[in-house]
Amino acid sequence: MHITEVIKKPLLSEKTYAGQQDGAYTFIVDRRANKTQIKKTFEEIFQVKVDKVRTINYDGKEKRMGKYVGLTNKYKKAIIKLKPGEKLDILSDL
Repeated sequence: MHITEVIKKPLLSEKTYAGQQDGAYTFIVDRRANKTQIKKTFEEIFQVKVDKVRTINYDGKEKRMGKYVGLTNKYKKAIIKLKPGEKLDILSDL
């Protein structure tokens, strides 16, 4: 898997903004990526040291549109904890 395919987008919510104060950043990542790939990619792209990576797999939820039933997309969320003293400047400016 190429480095540009691993991290898709940041997940921005009130809960993730609270986690940024402790150095934990939340991203939507590719479902096939494992923790070591996520860590190496994050360190290479953002030039910071990663302490720990936690991942959560989400299944699609059932949605109805009239008589039709479908599923939302599956996704994987990664919570990336930086080492003490490290800071991600890109998301702190938002």
